[in-house]
Formats: sequence, C-alpha cells, structure tokens
Amino acid sequence: MRRVVILGSTGSIGVQALDVCRRHPDLFDVVGLAVGQSVQALVAQAKEFKPERVCVVSDAPLSPDDLPSSVALSRGPEALACLGVECGADLVLNAVVGAAGLPASLAALETGSVLALANKESIVAGGPVLLRALASGGGRIVPVDSEHAASAQLLRGEDPEEIARLVLTASGGPFRGRSRAELAHVTREEALQHPTWKMGAKITIDSATLFNKGLEIIEAHYLFDLEMDRIGVVVHPQSIVHAILEMCDGSAKAQVGLADMRQPIGWALASPERLHDPIGAVRWADLPPLVFEPPDLDAFPALGLAFAAGKDGGTATAVLNAANEVAVHAYLNGCGVFLDIPRIVEEVLSRHDVMEPRDLDDVLHADAWARTTAQGLLGD
Repeated sequence: MRRVVILGSTGSIGVQALDVCRRHPDLFDVVGLAVGQSVQALVAQAKEFKPERVCVVSDAPLSPDDLPSSVALSRGPEALACLGVECGADLVLNAVVGAAGLPASLAALETGSVLALANKESIVAGGPVLLRALASGGGRIVPVDSEHAASAQLLRGEDPEEIARLVLTASGGPFRGRSRAELAHVTREEALQHPTWKMGAKITIDSATLFNKGLEIIEAHYLFDLEMDRIGVVVHPQSIVHAILEMCDGSAKAQVGLADMRQPIGWALASPERLHDPIGAVRWADLPPLVFEPPDLDAFPALGLAFAAGKDGGTATAVLNAANEVAVHAYLNGCGVFLDIPRIVEEVLSRHDVMEPRDLDDVLHADAWARTTAQGLLGD
C-alpha cells in the first residue's frame, strides 16, 4: 500500500489520478489532498477518500466543520509544500499549475519521497536546484506527462552511448497548419479548443502556442540528462505515439497509447511496476493513419525560444517559464492577442543576464524579475 498525496487534486490530472486510486484501493492510500480555490470539489473528495489532511492554498472559505472529523485542514503556500512531509507520503503527485509548484517538488525530493511530476514548470524553472535535492535527499522523480512517461519507459535499460536522439511528439494544437499571418487573427475561444486532450486553460493555451512542448523539451533535458541537441520534436496530430527513441544504428522504437492520461498517471503511481488494468488498450486495426510533420518554427516561435533557453541553462529557463505564465494569464483575461505571448517572452529573455542558481531563492528571484518585466511589457 503506497501512501499518496495529490497536489492539485481538483484539476484534470488530480481528478484522473484519484480515479486510478479509486480503481486500486488495495495499492494506493490517498492520505493528503491540496487545492487552490476549488473547495467544494475538495470537500467531496475528502468525504470519499478520507485523507489524513487537506490543504487550501488560497483564502477560499472552508471550515473544518465541512470536512469529515478525521481530516485535518491546513492553509497557504507553505502548507502546500509541507503536505507530503506532514502526511508521511511515499509518493507526492504534484499537479499544481505553474512555478508555484516548485517548493513542493523540492520538499518531496529533500525528504526522499517519490515525486510524480505533472508540474513541469517546477523542473523547467528550478531544474539545477531540484537535481541537487534529488541527489542529496534520496528521492526519485517519476514523470507523469504522457511524453515523459513514454520517454522514461523507452529509455529503461538502454545504454546511453547507443542513444542518438529522443523525439517528443506534439499534437500541433488547434492551429496546426496555420501561418504566422493567420495566427494574428485567432480568438481565445479558438485557442482553448484543443483537438485531442481535455486540459486546464493555461496548458491548453500553451499547447496552442507550442510553449507546452518547449517546456517539455527542457523537462526532458533535466529528467534524462540529455543535451538539448539530442532532443527533437515532431508534430503528430493523432496523439497515439507519445515519444520516439532513435538509436545509434538508425533504428528507432516508439511508445504508443491512446490519449488517456490515466495510463501515464497509473504508470507513475505504480512505478517501477505496471498496473494490471488496461486503460484504453490500442486496437491496432482500428487506428487512423498516423501523420508526422516537422514543427513550423516561424508560426510557432515558442519552440525556438525554449531550445535557446535550455541551451543557455541556469536561470534562463525560469525566466522563460515565468514570462510565459504572465503572458498567458494576461491573454486569458482579455489582454493582447495570441502572438503577443511569444513576443513578450522573447523580449524578457533578451533583457535577462543568465546566472547559475545556487538555491531556491535564486530561482525565485529570477522568476519574480521576469514577472515584473513581463508585466511592464504588457502595457507597451
């Protein structure tokens, strides 16, 4: 029985993770849940799973009387970071949105827990700091993103010297095939209509700009210790192939699965074993034709920005992520147009002096600087 804490339990990943736990009550004991604002959904989850503790990051109204008597309540960002420790978790699934999840990822690794990482922004922003905590704390990172869960499975048992390149697939989002000129006129409603996955608003916009794939490139760089030049991207709109491993002899192998996030979530929760519970098994004869295309870096400059930031390393990736978070938040709230998102990120990166972060404070300082700079550009 694995003691599990889920941070971001009412979001898309959190809800699907709880469904996996519901299907396997003999394997997973949900001992902690955390949310930002969605307290009513949290109450329903607490009544079903009866965790030892729940955390609400915001000041959304919730009384301990609303919860089962056995469930303790804590509040605030610090409580979020400490929840895994306080619950004695074996595994912390971090599905918080944005760089706000970094302290919780760091705390899990420092205390030797398994970190099931769906919060890609924390490793993009604080990769060097997290890797040092991983080395010193004795924890383990298991990726939850479909592409990285696929990559980890492909890499298992392979000699690093025989690997030529890791290729992540991208659906292409709702604007696949459109030119940069055409993207100047797209609406927010169109940007929020992802053709394959049902996700939250922020990640859906990131998928539309391809910033999500850019963040995933950097995540793969840190998770798998691969140089940026050994990581590629191919557009694959069917979202059936999640990653491809190219070998030194010219052969390749791919990880294939239907577009159901419960599969990589279940793999992460049970890793290094597999659940004996097929979710959305592939029916080979029923598959549509599989298409693979190169990404359009002119229409979607986010990929180029991410590759450049990943090569610069240090605080460049934290700045990339923070500027993107600000630009996406502004866009979702009616400020600017679609192409303003990569424009703002590029301008913030051009003003940044990259340094190697020594600790969490250095990462948070770069993050805060980037947010302030991006906010200033929104008024230009």
